[in-house]
Amino acid sequence: MDRLSHLFGQFIAALAWLGCALLFCMMLIIVTDVLLRDLAISFLPKGLAWSNEISELMLYLITMCVAPWLLRQGQHIRVDIVLQAIPAKLAWCLECVGDLIGLACCVLIMFYSFKASLHSYESGALSIKTLVTPEWWSLAPLPFVFLLLSIEMLFRMRRLYQGPRGPRHDAVSAS
Repeated sequence: MDRLSHLFGQFIAALAWLGCALLFCMMLIIVTDVLLRDLAISFLPKGLAWSNEISELMLYLITMCVAPWLLRQGQHIRVDIVLQAIPAKLAWCLECVGDLIGLACCVLIMFYSFKASLHSYESGALSIKTLVTPEWWSLAPLPFVFLLLSIEMLFRMRRLYQGPRGPRHDAVSAS
């Protein structure tokens, strides 16, 4: 199981690197758009009409790529001041409850996002902005990412169970 957790960690780390690459590409697109709008070069277009739309989609994909890795690293948003103040065993129990709720949310979102993606694909719905694209293209990453988040929640629960009976100390905001 440890080997599987390690391999999964490498996979989601690779996804996080993909998110970094997407961020770099998004920066290049925005800079190019601004330069083309501000520089009057006769043979070049006056900006990239599609840059805002592509940047929005890339920002969404960046979030999808790094979310499982952030969960594994304990770098997600976490308010844990109460967990640090209460007895360790009670805090550990609350960590378990929080993980179960997180897992349930991830599984539900995975299920309903898959249904939404499938419905969008079957109906042929389009997203019509500057670019016209099938709507399911933007919905398809959701079930995949929430599957990854669900798997990470299971590994997270396993690490909590195997660790000391107290609150987690990753990304602790209070001592």
